[in-house]
Amino acid sequence: MQLADFDFDLPETAIALRPAVPRDSARLLVVTPGQPMRDLQVRDLPGELRPGDILVLNDTRVIPARLKGVRVRGESRIACEATLHKRVSPSVWTAFMRPGKKLQPGDRITFGDPEDRACFLGSLGATVKDKGDGGEITLAFDLAGPDLDAAIAERGDMPLPPYIAAKRAEDAQDRADYQTVYAQEDGSVAAPTAGLHFTPELFERLEAAGVGTAFVTLHVGAGTFLPVKTENLAEHRMHAEWGEVDQATCDRLNAARAAGGRIICVGTTSLRLLESATGEDGVVRPFLDETAIFITPGYRFRAADGLMTNFHLPKSTLFMLVSALAGVETMRAAYAHAIDTGYRFYSYGDSSLLWRA
Repeated sequence: MQLADFDFDLPETAIALRPAVPRDSARLLVVTPGQPMRDLQVRDLPGELRPGDILVLNDTRVIPARLKGVRVRGESRIACEATLHKRVSPSVWTAFMRPGKKLQPGDRITFGDPEDRACFLGSLGATVKDKGDGGEITLAFDLAGPDLDAAIAERGDMPLPPYIAAKRAEDAQDRADYQTVYAQEDGSVAAPTAGLHFTPELFERLEAAGVGTAFVTLHVGAGTFLPVKTENLAEHRMHAEWGEVDQATCDRLNAARAAGGRIICVGTTSLRLLESATGEDGVVRPFLDETAIFITPGYRFRAADGLMTNFHLPKSTLFMLVSALAGVETMRAAYAHAIDTGYRFYSYGDSSLLWRA
């Protein structure tokens, strides 16, 4: 398939700059292939599921991964910005940097203001270790492990998606808004945004309805924001992201499926990880590795019966994924309906519940 097959017109006014309040008041478009679409709210989700169904959620926690600094090379100094992408070791991260073309191996980067005495950590230093073909910069920090984590938390900003950051600055409210209420495992540089709609009250109502929840971990990298640059989709390569599905979760999901329950992934990150952990026999097995799975129409789903997800960018790998799940024409019609009826798009936008074709 070609990249142009996944293009559509989206008005700028459809991009949500703030989330719905309360979280579960966001709109929910229910899409079942072959049936009329229905307009609900996220708080209606328990009524759309059956006892014995299981929601699979990604419990990764977003770190403040955007760092501003200064590149130092001899007497030369230029301002720069890093968005951390993936941790390589206790002291080494890959990052996307601006201006990346002006950076060379051996350059020193000072993140933060060394004159800021209010910050007990002071400045954070790193050395450019390598430059990758895909534009990634490898940074070797002076600190490691928990000390580096604390310094990043002290110095970093929340890495809002480019389509929000281009319209407004990150602020203190985003530290809460751009994090799921069930986040546990530090490591993502982008939120698993389908989960932003959940509240403690919604979880209580799901439990009362007999709907189970299971948690997996996939640390979302900054590569999720990169555009597809190849017209022929067969030539596109996804950035790898680290994920884990433990044995206890596998046992729960396999038992639920055997008893007739459905597996509904909350977010494309949960779905990609679960599909990576599931064999062609439909059995979910423990997974502790990186995944670069790229799901396009024609993919045969092994685990997911349904998907709860926000509305995605034109020509994005995520729009390709939902088209693979529910069908290309079904999703074209769903997105046209969403635009015509004022649904809010992207990370802070509304949600959809998609059933597999």
